[in-house]
Amino acid sequence: MPSETSAAVRVLIVDDQSMIRAGFAALLDAQEDLTVVGTAEDGQGIVDVVRQTRPDVVLMDIRMPLVNGLEATRLIAQMPGTPPRILMLTTFDADEYVFDALRVGASGFLLKDATPEELTHAVRVVAAGEALLSPKVTRTLIADYAARPSSKRKTHLLADLTDREREVMTAVARGRANSEIAGELHLAEQTVKTHVSRILTKLSLRDRTQIVVTAYESGLVRAGE
Repeated sequence: MPSETSAAVRVLIVDDQSMIRAGFAALLDAQEDLTVVGTAEDGQGIVDVVRQTRPDVVLMDIRMPLVNGLEATRLIAQMPGTPPRILMLTTFDADEYVFDALRVGASGFLLKDATPEELTHAVRVVAAGEALLSPKVTRTLIADYAARPSSKRKTHLLADLTDREREVMTAVARGRANSEIAGELHLAEQTVKTHVSRILTKLSLRDRTQIVVTAYESGLVRAGE
């Protein structure tokens, strides 16, 4: 429940199925701390829609006609200023667009068969600036990078990081929360937050989801470790 001074999280729903849009809108609008500011059936003209509705979070279907969710995400991420967070929705736990969507700016990924509680939680997590990946998507992500030849790993990406920042990045990629990382590395939680912020700045990343992607792309973290 939001405080008297806090505003509800503004959500834009983009999906080509009217039943999905209506269902999600009803569910989210029923939450006191969430409000649906608009819906769209396609990614066409998405930049104008975002400017008009000013959402904090965009619930984006990945598979749509004309302009799909991947291209729409790319367009939103390139908007000047601070673009909204994007939570991708799919019916496939091994969607081939998953990795590209994360690379171009998506903050999270959730399957459409998620429970109402999982969906509302995901919107809140992404709105707070955290990353959100369903367990199935995370497993697929790890398997994909694990199968790549080591010669293709982008080790140069981490050249500017300190040893401590690499440790923190490794823990983030393994799904640890800041409080867990603080306990494992014997650091204050605020210190962990500072390290995460520096990693994002040095690597020009938007959020923790992209830290996970970069950790696997660079070879810093590998499946089974």
